[in-house]
Amino acid sequence: MQRAALLAALAAIALWGVLAALSLKLRGWPPFLLAGAALAVGSLCSIHRLRAWRVPGRALALGVYGLFGFHFLLFVALRLAPPVEANLVNYLWPLLIVVLAPLVLPGVTLRARHVVAALLGFAGATLLVTGGKLGFAGEYALGYAAALGSALVWSTYSLATKRFASLPTATIGLYCAASGALALACHFLFEPRYVPALAELPWLLALGLGPMGAAFFLWDYALKRGDPRAIGALAYLAPLASTLVLVAAGEGSLGPLTLAAMALIIGGAVLGGRA
Repeated sequence: MQRAALLAALAAIALWGVLAALSLKLRGWPPFLLAGAALAVGSLCSIHRLRAWRVPGRALALGVYGLFGFHFLLFVALRLAPPVEANLVNYLWPLLIVVLAPLVLPGVTLRARHVVAALLGFAGATLLVTGGKLGFAGEYALGYAAALGSALVWSTYSLATKRFASLPTATIGLYCAASGALALACHFLFEPRYVPALAELPWLLALGLGPMGAAFFLWDYALKRGDPRAIGALAYLAPLASTLVLVAAGEGSLGPLTLAAMALIIGGAVLGGRA
């Protein structure tokens, strides 16, 4: 079961690796509209199992807290702080999964190798996201706080899903639908109207069925059945995969810092994922 969970986590991470590249195809969309539409599409992944969407209120609250809360705070952070630094603070979530596991889940202890693995991954993510150049300014403190909030939301949501291990993973469809509805409400309240082009719809389907849909189902399966400390250490493969996909799409290049980041992230993933 542990191996299946790690494979599911890796599949989710691989899908998140194409998130940035797909988002670039829809760069004209307002953020809440894009998130809401993609989550609505993602909910279709389990539309054939509507009976599984009948869940306790606290389970639905957790799902909305995770999927909507994470995206809401991240979008706020990206508006109130420079995107490089905001993204880096947000990438604390895999490290937080590791260090918060003993606090959220009874019977889970913290092992040194998982902490070291997560720190290696964060160091690699720092190089990838910042390119070795980093500058935090006090005037953007509110944005950084929102980014930290998004990291806390996703890490605690990921860990808390284990408390609902008896619920089928198909319930993620309900979480996507509810969170998508809230994101669309935010669009109508806070963003200018946007009329999508017909040619953009296939990219929306790919985004919604992949990194904003199936990835959440795979992540839920992995966290409910696997070791969150190992999965948290593996999660830093997501920014690495994203970088490699963007390079392959002609949106970047591999330099010495990228290669060093790859070594740190892969080293952390191997150490953290070891049985």
